[in-house]
Amino acid sequence: MIDGHTKLYGLLAHPAAHSLSPLIHNTSFKVTGINGVYLAFDVMPNELQTSVDAIRTMAIGGVNLSMPLKTTVIPLLDEITSRAERLNAVNTVINRDGKLVGDTTDGQGFIDALKYQNVSVEDKTLTVLGAGGAGRSIIAAAVEAGAAKINVFKRQNQTFKSRKEQLESWSSVISVIPYEDDDAMQESVASSQIVSNSTNIGMSQDNHLPISQAVLARLTPHHVVTDAIYFPLETPFVKAAKDRGCQTFNGIGMLVHQAAGSFFEWTGQKMPVNDVISAVNQEIVKREYD
Repeated sequence: MIDGHTKLYGLLAHPAAHSLSPLIHNTSFKVTGINGVYLAFDVMPNELQTSVDAIRTMAIGGVNLSMPLKTTVIPLLDEITSRAERLNAVNTVINRDGKLVGDTTDGQGFIDALKYQNVSVEDKTLTVLGAGGAGRSIIAAAVEAGAAKINVFKRQNQTFKSRKEQLESWSSVISVIPYEDDDAMQESVASSQIVSNSTNIGMSQDNHLPISQAVLARLTPHHVVTDAIYFPLETPFVKAAKDRGCQTFNGIGMLVHQAAGSFFEWTGQKMPVNDVISAVNQEIVKREYD
C-alpha cells in the first residue's frame, strides 16, 4: 500500500511507456515487502537537467535511464563508477542523501544471467556480435569476469577504427574484427564456448539471422548461445542455435539481472529473480499475441 513513507524510483526514457522496468521493480517491491514504487517518466534530453534536479528535490531513491540519456546524464551527476566511466554510460542513478552516483549494471547483468544458469565466462573464449552499447557492456564485464579471449565483430563503417582502438585498449584479450569477414567469424565461433548476439538483428518481426549459414554450421551442442533481444522470446538466432543443439538464452536474463543490480544498489536487498522472470515472460507472451 502506498503511504507517506513510500519511496519513489523510476525510469527516465523517451519513449518510456513500453518499458518492462515498472513491472520488474514493482514485482520486486511486492515480493520483498519493500515500501517502494517504480514509475516510468517520459523525458526528452533537453528536459534531463530538470529531472535530475527533481531527484534531489523530491528525494527520489534512484532512477534508471535509457539511451541517449545514459550519456547525457553524466555531467549532471556528482560521481560515476569506474565501469560507467569506461563505457561512458550510466543506466542507474543512486541518490545517497542528495549525492547522485551513476553506475552501469548492464554488463554485469549479462554475467549474472549466465551464472544463474550455471554458466561461467572465466577462462572461456567468447564471440560477441556487435559493438554497440549492449555489446560494449558485455565485453567490459566479460573482461572483468576473467574471459580468456573475446572476439568482437563490428560492421566496418566510419566508427570501426575508433571503436577497435577503444575496445582493444581495454584488454589484450579483446580483438575487434570486421563483421564482414565471414571466414574469421567461422573460425572464431568454432573456437568459442560462448557466442553472444548484441545486435538488433532478429528483433520484433525481423526474421534475419545475425550470422551466415556457414557460421551457423559451426555451432555445436557444446556452445552456449545468447541473444540480448527478448522480444520475441525466441529470436531466429536462438531458434537456429537451439536446432543445432546449443544451450540457448534470450535477453530476459540480462534484462532482469541488470535490473537486479539497480535494485540492490537502491535497497540493499536481492531481487526475487524467479518471480520477476516469471512475470516478465508472462507479459512478453501477452504482448506477442496483442
